[in-house]
Amino acid sequence: MSRRPNTSEGSPLLNGDTETVPTQQDSLQRSPSNMPPSQTFKIAAAMYSFITLGLFNSSLGAVLPLLSRHYSLTDLHVSSIFLVGPLGYVLAAQCSDTIHYRFGQRGIAVAGPVFQILSTTFAAAHPAFGWVLCAFAAQGLGTGLLDGSWCAWAGSMERANTVSGLLHGSYSVGGAVGPFLVTLLASGGRAWWEWYYILAGASTLSFIVLVAAFRHEDATAYRQSKRSSVVGVEIDAKAMFRHRATWFCAAYFLTYVGTETAISGWVVSFMWRYRHSSLTQSGLTSSGYWIGMAVGRLTLGFATDRIGVRRATMLYFCVAIALEALFAVVASSAVSVVIMVMLGFIMGPLFPSGVVVLTRLLPGELHVAAVSFVASLGQVGGALLPFAIGAVVDGLGIGVFRFAILVQTILSLFIWIAFARLRPALQPVHTARLED
Repeated sequence: MSRRPNTSEGSPLLNGDTETVPTQQDSLQRSPSNMPPSQTFKIAAAMYSFITLGLFNSSLGAVLPLLSRHYSLTDLHVSSIFLVGPLGYVLAAQCSDTIHYRFGQRGIAVAGPVFQILSTTFAAAHPAFGWVLCAFAAQGLGTGLLDGSWCAWAGSMERANTVSGLLHGSYSVGGAVGPFLVTLLASGGRAWWEWYYILAGASTLSFIVLVAAFRHEDATAYRQSKRSSVVGVEIDAKAMFRHRATWFCAAYFLTYVGTETAISGWVVSFMWRYRHSSLTQSGLTSSGYWIGMAVGRLTLGFATDRIGVRRATMLYFCVAIALEALFAVVASSAVSVVIMVMLGFIMGPLFPSGVVVLTRLLPGELHVAAVSFVASLGQVGGALLPFAIGAVVDGLGIGVFRFAILVQTILSLFIWIAFARLRPALQPVHTARLED
């Protein structure tokens, strides 16, 4: 695969950077016009997988007050649940590349859902809170394997913004349904752990669909698709750390995912306790946020492809900051729900845009390792900010939530500006060690 200068802001690449010129093999694999039915099935399977990821992550905010009540926990103690999931993500980042090279994408299709099934089954048994934390760590491992792998795979496609938008739009569909179902169960007098029976069933279906779609994608197929253009040379995945793009993207995800998770994780408690909304209406605020994000990711990907990812993402950030400022000053519960829907819509493309830019800036053989790494760092941010908000809320009250997310979004914008100005790596990176 070769690269040549590109000067079009309307390209999925950055203005003034380079665009990918696919080889014949890459064109057959990546061009939508030549996409075989098996590739369409894989995209559909990955989309369903992302729906389950959305169910897992978004429902935590609705489950949080129920856990706090069941285990008699303070805000500080219950917010520790945000810290354990990223432990699994970090472990997933360490082993994802190895799984790909030993078992291919089929290995990810098996391992990810299996960890999700085990974690939900354990959480449904509602053991002591310490064991619930262990279950969430295992769930983070499964989610991390699926998230990083399918993000890297989608980000390397020809219409990366569109395919990534479909995946993350599916994530947001699950994100919209999750809080609504949890609050519906709670309003009907059902116990919080019954939600995890539903998640166990969804994870089992994810296992079946993914294994069917990726059954032929073994280690040989993966190595062949990612083999170096220099025959007999082995890829060094650690080379990703020599690229500034990896670190800038990690910093971007650290701040942005932290913001997204904080909104999803605390908005239900904020609406319930600070604005005195009913539990059902509070849950609708979170669901509305994810509904907006689903629509934004499914539709704005096309606009991002046309406008250019750098310019479009800056525009999305500016609108998001204005909406968060409005949310901070308007006390009406009904208006808050509407603002959250709009906020979710405009924030929809912000995560997939980061993945797309990273895969444009790095050589193809580093995509899986790099995306898995930055996704794990994003989950660290998704743990630290909600936990920090929980610690502050414990001392200053839940009202500080609305100002914390505003400051964090502004910080994310500044990091995006620096990240989006980087130039792509022109050459693949290899080690000098020959294959046996």
